[in-house]
Amino acid sequence: MSWSKLKQNMESFLCPALFGRVEYTATSYRYLPDKAGLCYIAVDKKNILNMNDKTTFIRWYQSEQEIKNDPDIQIPINEEEIEAIRKQTKGTVPEDRLLVIARGRKLSEYAKEMLLAQSSLSKSNFIVVANNFLSTSIEESIESDDILLNILALVDRRVGKKRILNMTEKMKLKHPIVQYFYALRLSTL
Repeated sequence: MSWSKLKQNMESFLCPALFGRVEYTATSYRYLPDKAGLCYIAVDKKNILNMNDKTTFIRWYQSEQEIKNDPDIQIPINEEEIEAIRKQTKGTVPEDRLLVIARGRKLSEYAKEMLLAQSSLSKSNFIVVANNFLSTSIEESIESDDILLNILALVDRRVGKKRILNMTEKMKLKHPIVQYFYALRLSTL
């Protein structure tokens, strides 16, 4: 599918409040096949997610340690996770350390997922993901670990107010760019 047709299809799924505010743009260099084109999502004419550039105002993480040391990341820990660590350590670890261990393990897992998701952003990947988004259900896109699928689902008109409001806890575990688009969508309700 050509880019213009794909863009038209993608924009037809935008929620009415974001139509005209969110734009998808992709450029390529016809006579320079070795030079990658630009691809970005703009909100109110401002490039928010540039697929090739890590200098956007959204925080991009370079290492697992940056994620672990970021005070803005809130990882919810439930009682089952603490109980699993208690069983692994056979009760030899003090109670206050169990929470620290559980948080550290969950942060490591979260950091690996986030870095993997960040590394896959490129123009060619955007076109593949956009085609995938158009052919899969909205539930799969929301539940996916892919940053782009999450963003496309959040700005989709098929995601209603009730579903958006019920996603608050899930969004705390997503990449900051996904959280940005979630906040954008919340502002339109």
